Amino acid sequence: MTGRIHSFESFGAVDGPGVRYVVFFQGCPLRCMFCHNPDTWEVSGGEEYAAEDIVKKILPFRRFYDHGGGVTLSGGEPLLQLDFAAELLEQLKKEELHTAIDTSAAIPLSMARKAIDVADMLLLDFKAFDSALCERITGKPNILEQEKEYLEYCQSTGKKVWIRHVIVPGLTLNEAHLKALGDYLRKFSCVEKIEPLAFHKMGEFKWQKDLYKLAATEPPSIDEMKKVSELLGSY
Repeated sequence: MTGRIHSFESFGAVDGPGVRYVVFFQGCPLRCMFCHNPDTWEVSGGEEYAAEDIVKKILPFRRFYDHGGGVTLSGGEPLLQLDFAAELLEQLKKEELHTAIDTSAAIPLSMARKAIDVADMLLLDFKAFDSALCERITGKPNILEQEKEYLEYCQSTGKKVWIRHVIVPGLTLNEAHLKALGDYLRKFSCVEKIEPLAFHKMGEFKWQKDLYKLAATEPPSIDEMKKVSELLGSY
C-alpha cells in the first residue's frame, strides 16, 4: 500500500517525547486559520511512498530514537490516509519503535480506531474549547465533539495523550476559555501533558493573501505565554 507524504524530519524535538522522526502526511480536511502548513492540505500533493520504504528511511537513524524517542505521524492530518497510517504504524511496531499520531480528530473515531489502537500515544490538538469558535477556526463543524470522543476513548483504553492548544490573541488567548479547557482536561488520567503553543506567522508566506485572516494578529508575548502555561499547568 502507498500513501502521499509531504515531507520528513529526521530530528524532531517538538513532536512528542524525546527525539523523533516525523512523517508529515499530505492532505487535511480542516482549514485552520492559523495553519502554518497550508501546502499540506491538498490530498493530491506530496510524493507517493510505500510504507516499507518509509521504514527503510527511518531505520538508519533509529539509534537516536531508541532512548525515549520514536516516530510521529503528523501532517496534514495523518488519519485522513487511515489505512496507510495503520499499515505504517504496524510496521514500525514490528521494529519496536515508539509511535505517536499528531491529530486534530478530523476523522470520526469509528473509523480512526484502527490506527489509534496501534499507536503508543496521541498528540491531540484541541483547536478551541467552544464549538462555535472551533468551527470558525477550522472551517468544519463537530471538531470539538470529535476531539472529546478521541480523548474519552483514550481514557477508556489507557492510551497516553499529550494535549496541544494553539494560543492566538483574539481567539484562544482568553482566561475563561483556558480555565474551561483545564477544568475539562483535569479528569483525564490519560493526559500526560498539556502543551500551549504560541501562534506564529512563519507559514504566512504560504497562504494566498486574501485567504489569510490573521495578518493583523500578533503572536502572544512571552509574558502572556508564561501566564497561559501557569494557568494550564495548575490542572
